[in-house]
Amino acid sequence: MAKLYFYYASMNAGKSTTLLQADFNYRERGMVTMLWTAAIDDREGAGRIGSRIGLSAAAQMFDPGTDLFGAIGARASEGPLACVFIDEAQFLTRPQVLGLTRVCDELGIPVVCYGLRTDFQGELFEGSAALLGLADMLVELKAVCECGAKATMNLRIDETGRAIAEGDQTAIGGNERYVALCRKHFMARLRG
Repeated sequence: MAKLYFYYASMNAGKSTTLLQADFNYRERGMVTMLWTAAIDDREGAGRIGSRIGLSAAAQMFDPGTDLFGAIGARASEGPLACVFIDEAQFLTRPQVLGLTRVCDELGIPVVCYGLRTDFQGELFEGSAALLGLADMLVELKAVCECGAKATMNLRIDETGRAIAEGDQTAIGGNERYVALCRKHFMARLRG
């Protein structure tokens, strides 16, 4: 039985690197995969999954209106599809995650999602919440806080390093950046 996997972590835990390595392992064995990434994330260029260590690969793009079940089903009708990999899975909608469960259950294709669990305010993303509830397998990847503890939170900071506590859930590019922190230091920086 094909399964839906959700690999989640804070920023800088190597989610995209892990995805690209897993994809390479399938392709090295002659298997066909399908890669997806959020259209909103164009830091590596539109339709590219990239890691901080320099790995990258072309990918299909999804936005809230993308019918992932339909698109994956159409590709699978052309020939064997061994696995589907989705980067930036926090940007999926709940209906899209439900569609991914159908990819596993009806098409028999495993789906492996990678994404953030929470935003810069400690709130679940829609896609992450749906995946936490519906995925067959949940795997937390480890990032490290500045104190050496496991980082589980994503703090948005401005160009001076001050915490940003309000704003849109998603800010890609611009002057904001993010740091991965343990909950203790995340809360202290928000209060500071």
